[in-house]
Amino acid sequence: MTKSLKNRNRAGALVLASVLVGAPLAVAQFPGMQQPKSFPWSDTTLSPDARADMVIKELTLEEKISLLHGQGFSFNSTGPTESNGGAGYSVGIPRVGIPAIQMADSAYGVTRGAASGRYSTALPNNLAAASSWDPQSAFEYGALIGRELRQEGYSMSLGGGVNLAREPRNGRTFEYQGEDPLLAGTLVGNFVKGVQSQHVIGDLKHYAINDQESGRNAVNANIDKRSMRETDLLAFEIALKISDAGAFMCSYNRVNGDYACENSYLLTEILRKDFHFKGFVLSDWGGTHSTAKASHAGLDQEQPGKNFFGDALQKAVVSGEVSQDEIDDHVHRILRTIFASGLFENPVVKQVPDVEGGYVIAQKLAEKSIVLLKNDGNVLPLSGTGLHSIVLIGGHANVGVLTGGGSAQVDAPGGSVVPPPPAQPGASPMANFSRRQVWLPSSPLRALTAKLPSSKVSYVSGDDLSAAATAAKAADVAIVFGYQPESEGMDLKSLDLSEDQNKLIEAVAAANPRTIVVLETGSPATMPWIAKVAGVVEAWYPGIRGAEALANLLTGEVNPSGKLAITFPTSDSDLPHPTLVLPPPTSQPQRPAPGADISSFMAMMAKGLPPFETNYDEKLKVGYKWYEAEKKPVLFPFGFGLSYTSYAYSGLTVKNGDELTVSFTVQNTGKRGGTEIAQVYSSLPDAAGEPPKRLIGWARVELAPGESKVVTVSVERDHLNVFDEAADAWKLVPGSYTIMAGSSSQSLPLHQQLTIQ
Repeated sequence: MTKSLKNRNRAGALVLASVLVGAPLAVAQFPGMQQPKSFPWSDTTLSPDARADMVIKELTLEEKISLLHGQGFSFNSTGPTESNGGAGYSVGIPRVGIPAIQMADSAYGVTRGAASGRYSTALPNNLAAASSWDPQSAFEYGALIGRELRQEGYSMSLGGGVNLAREPRNGRTFEYQGEDPLLAGTLVGNFVKGVQSQHVIGDLKHYAINDQESGRNAVNANIDKRSMRETDLLAFEIALKISDAGAFMCSYNRVNGDYACENSYLLTEILRKDFHFKGFVLSDWGGTHSTAKASHAGLDQEQPGKNFFGDALQKAVVSGEVSQDEIDDHVHRILRTIFASGLFENPVVKQVPDVEGGYVIAQKLAEKSIVLLKNDGNVLPLSGTGLHSIVLIGGHANVGVLTGGGSAQVDAPGGSVVPPPPAQPGASPMANFSRRQVWLPSSPLRALTAKLPSSKVSYVSGDDLSAAATAAKAADVAIVFGYQPESEGMDLKSLDLSEDQNKLIEAVAAANPRTIVVLETGSPATMPWIAKVAGVVEAWYPGIRGAEALANLLTGEVNPSGKLAITFPTSDSDLPHPTLVLPPPTSQPQRPAPGADISSFMAMMAKGLPPFETNYDEKLKVGYKWYEAEKKPVLFPFGFGLSYTSYAYSGLTVKNGDELTVSFTVQNTGKRGGTEIAQVYSSLPDAAGEPPKRLIGWARVELAPGESKVVTVSVERDHLNVFDEAADAWKLVPGSYTIMAGSSSQSLPLHQQLTIQ
């Protein structure tokens, strides 16, 4: 046997061992197994950058190129594969101990676990979690996902969505964290920090201005640099500072003419130079459209395949179109992320997830996320005393709670308790993928029955309006469950619930004045029936223990503390873009041939589609800043949420030093203990040319009945800066600022003027 053949056989054995144990070959995996070779870059006293550079010197060009692309849609693979079955992976290089990066979608839990018989905790959706306004909970959310990723054999999360809600009808609004850059960036940063605490690579996505799903592969988002820097990009910047994320995922859309994944302004000027990002940039799946241009702009890895960063990239190096130094820079960023994440020293080994532990965390997060929006006549909390009958109506509340769809979809244990709609013949794979609706086995009927044993709790489907009204009239309290499915790949036609659901709520409210509406949505919902119902609860997509959390809030065992991370407008007509911009026929992909798999569909998409334009001419006015600047009344403002107790604010003082120190007193003036989310905003001088106010800080305050606490919020001066596009720099505008504190963006009883020179 020749020496080269021996080496190839040895390499094959090492690959097989890596597949079997799901780990890099830096440590022995079984008792008695010979310890693998210790490499010079195994020295943990060296920096990740130094270790990466040492490895690069040992690699061939072919090996370097192999790290810069994926291996296709791994969950559709046939035959032998190194894949763990997730959304994708990049190969390892066993001879130097570098592991494959196994990637899984994991926005609100690890996806596609059912295919391999694995359990994953379905947490409340991301917008729900943002409504807790709790950085520590965001960290715990990410840490749970990080643990379960490792336990299921993955080493990289594809969660971390932070696109601001410029377009709340976006089908992925449920995956993001609302409309304010400080709140969204802080919470996503802590989420990714939690993921990475488990030696899993975290990413931030979808970079950038990826604010609608309609025509996402063709849309060109036009926006000025100042508006980008102060809104969407600011959220990414804050998240990166907190998390030191290992990766960024560039988005499908174009930004000011260039695809995001070949946009040198986004990837090099902003991300690398201004944000000082050290990790690697990977494309969204099928989001790469060129070789040299994308490489020059700063894309490091194409996913899921190698249309542009495989043989084409190697040829570009050989021809001199792409330099060897540029390739080494891409490889360096990937390798240093592997070392920085601890994956080299902490190989992934599959384990059994702690299912019960996941349940506990999911319920705790849901209880912090659910928002009480209306409570006329104190119809809530429900009390067993004198409450003889409750009827739950609609929304499949007898069996489960809804989840968000698309690539973020977490499998329901045992399958969806509500049969999904059938696939549409002739529809594209993405269309049928987007239409899936999954309901988790967490039954509001069962949970409320357990909490109220002395009351009769019943359910009617709501399919028959007359029967629903009759059942409501006979009950002491009627609870209607309204829902709005959301998914990647499609936008909502309207923030309205379906016509049938609105009619159901109207009919039930007419029959029983003590009607409560529970909403399971991933976006704001408009409410034409709001004046006719006594109570409204936004439960979002509440996760695997959503019904139990909801029952605790409805019965008062838990006092609601959630506050909206996104404004609820009165109607679609009040949005910055009342009519959603849809792609023309020329900018829509052709349907694949019958029987074609998703890989061929994505290859077609990689060729690119003619652009159509979306102009974000609202500029800085995103969310509450839009409604206030335009003087548009809203249904429920940003930061709003009721409690079963009440709070009073007093005694605002502001100290102007290296940081602004904002102090005030919050008192619980009611009879129940509770947690208030106290918010601090500021207006800026007229010369700054800003919307009326911006969020600059907040605090979660736990208070017993009658208790008062002095709350101090430290505000970084950066939170008062504006971006000067002409100078290409941030600056503090001198003049008069008004510091405000209170319970929401529109309830700010405390004001103090502050002059900054």
